[in-house]
Amino acid sequence: MKILTVGGGAREHAAVEALARANAEIYAVMKNSNPGIAKRAKEVLLASEDDIDKICDFAINNFVEYAFIGPEAPLSSGVVDALEHIGIKCASPTKDAARIETSKTFMRNLVDKYKIDGNLGYKSFDNEADAIEYVKTVPYKVAVKPVGLTGGKGVKVQGDQLTNLEETIEYIKEIFEGNVGGGKVIIEEKAEGEEFTQMVFTNGDEVYPMPLVQDHKRAYEGDLGPNTGGMGSYSDANHLLPFVTEEERQKSIEIVRAIVKALASEGCPYRGTMYGQFMLTKTGPKIIEINARFGDPEAMNVLTTLQTDFTEIIKWMAGGKLKDKEVRFANKATVCKYVVPRGYGVKSEAGHTISIDLDSIANTGSVAYFGSVDKNGGKLVTGTSRSIGIVGVGDSLEEAERNCEAGLSYVKCDAIAVRHDIGTAALIQKRIDHMKQIRGQ
Repeated sequence: MKILTVGGGAREHAAVEALARANAEIYAVMKNSNPGIAKRAKEVLLASEDDIDKICDFAINNFVEYAFIGPEAPLSSGVVDALEHIGIKCASPTKDAARIETSKTFMRNLVDKYKIDGNLGYKSFDNEADAIEYVKTVPYKVAVKPVGLTGGKGVKVQGDQLTNLEETIEYIKEIFEGNVGGGKVIIEEKAEGEEFTQMVFTNGDEVYPMPLVQDHKRAYEGDLGPNTGGMGSYSDANHLLPFVTEEERQKSIEIVRAIVKALASEGCPYRGTMYGQFMLTKTGPKIIEINARFGDPEAMNVLTTLQTDFTEIIKWMAGGKLKDKEVRFANKATVCKYVVPRGYGVKSEAGHTISIDLDSIANTGSVAYFGSVDKNGGKLVTGTSRSIGIVGVGDSLEEAERNCEAGLSYVKCDAIAVRHDIGTAALIQKRIDHMKQIRGQ
């Protein structure tokens, strides 16, 4: 099977490794020279990941049959539409269907229109004065978000990043005046609880869920510092999380399934991976956002434990049939911790030499995925974003976290940072205790 992949991050490296395990012939487009992807690919094109003409030419010249798109930017620019136009089957959503991520207003309106559970109070604005007037009178604490894409870093929440009304108003002005995420604002009701991620595979009709994962957005240990694209994540051997019940998980799956059905009813069927980010509250899961692709870092957790042939899932999402009528994951816990350049989240120090001993990492019960790294004079150097994801695997979270730390010891650089507290017993207990408090137990 010849498959085109687009994207050069650790998320895409994890997808490429899963495809390689299934003996796919991989043709990769990426803007950076990711060594993990390059090692597995038959051909590599270094180009902008939303350069439609170059991507289509590369696909045609290599006679690819299927395509899988990793990041959100090419989805929003219509790469899938262009590839399908030239006869390539895609296991990723069209530009219209990807609006579930690229427009937060579209997502909230869709959930509202079809009376899907889990929505929050919200109001969208394309006028700064109206948004400021609204936030002065709204009867609850709010989250302020640019309507469009911001790489997962555009959200600010009252009582957290926004400590008072004045800061909230200043952030609204910043979005409009800086044209952040398209220069429009959505103001949402703040949800109190613990966040978790429920991702699914879908062909536009059926939905197969992946194990639950919890991401960690804050840059520094103890959940401090600026928001990032995600510093690491963990998943448990039973595919739940220590603070989420099976009933709550099923509720989140039902919500995602209802969104897939609603998109089909709107005439833009959704095929591919869908990422549901939820806040588990006292009254159940509430929708924080829906993304039109794998989460990053969450993809590394689930794809590391995927047992079903990923090429079969790709074919099914692109319109074919799934051989076994199920998607299987190993009953293993995983802990992923990102190695990031020093200053990440504020101002990254890029260009530092980074070394990694892959053979030694393989002996620790962990796996390495390359992200924002590049080659400079034959040496591997850090980029401006997350460099390398190390995923520890084990029968328990304790074992997975220990294996992850063992793997991290074989990554060397004098200008990196890691959130070592991710997946530790202390931080997980903090989550459990927080949910007990939220539930009033």
